[in-house]
Amino acid sequence: MEVNTGFGPIDIAISGLRAQDENLKIISSNVANAQTTDNGKGEPYRRLEAVFKAAEDGIGGVSLDETAEDMSDLPKILRYGHPNADEQGYVTMPNVNLPIELMNLNIATRTYQANAAILKRYQDMVETTLELLK
Repeated sequence: MEVNTGFGPIDIAISGLRAQDENLKIISSNVANAQTTDNGKGEPYRRLEAVFKAAEDGIGGVSLDETAEDMSDLPKILRYGHPNADEQGYVTMPNVNLPIELMNLNIATRTYQANAAILKRYQDMVETTLELLK
């Protein structure tokens, strides 16, 4: 008889919590830099996106694979007198769209809460089992 020493559902929930924690950090960075016209290299901030991957076995959870830059077009707005304006007065702005970031924040928060609920239900199940064994 083989004994399973892994906590499959727990490991999956914890991996989801970790992945969404990283995703929340990326979303926060995007929101914080929504008006950053110079990232220190003379270019506007580019929106970051979290790229997730499934565990090697396909059922062991999720992890953050990479943080990719959104290569969509950078919008230009007319702002005379801005330090980063070109000759015509246009400033190249970051490609961060705040309503989209807020939707992503909502999705990441709900996913984080769902994984936390799994851990809470598992804890309740273990406590009930221990009570029954008394």
